[in-house]
This record gives sequence, structure tokens and C-alpha cells, in this order.
Amino acid sequence: MSTMNISLPENLKHFVGQQVVGRGYGSCSEYVCELIRRDRDRQHLRDLLLKGASSETTTPVDASYFDNLRDRASRQSSN
Repeated sequence: MSTMNISLPENLKHFVGQQVVGRGYGSCSEYVCELIRRDRDRQHLRDLLLKGASSETTTPVDASYFDNLRDRASRQSSN
């Protein structure tokens, strides 16, 4: 694993320390890695949402669509 050093103002360093202790992280690095992973996942979700929003429209979705979807999922999970 690579190493990266960061500088934080004292108040942020204190906050990170509190989060590590209070939320059960093993180290400051674990906490920062978790924040970065969450941000990466958030950006990925945003990209997917934008891609979906800009895609061509399809058939309108109504209650029967979800009923059929639940039926298909039930059949697949019972196999």
C-alpha cells in the first residue's frame, strides 16, 4: 500500500481523532480511506444517475411493471 502524508489544521486533526475513537476505526488512515471510498461511491452513483437521466425514455413504468418485476424476482429466488 502506498503512503500519503497530509497536513491538517489542529481543529480538523482533533475531529479526525474523535471520529477514530468514537466510531471504532483502528487508525486515522482507516477513517480517511473510508471517507475516500464513500466519496468515490457517491461520484459513481451520481454518474449513473446522470447517465440514466440523459438516456432515451422508455415505456412508462406503472404498478403492473413492479408487480411483474416482483414475480420474476420471486421465481428466481425460489430456484
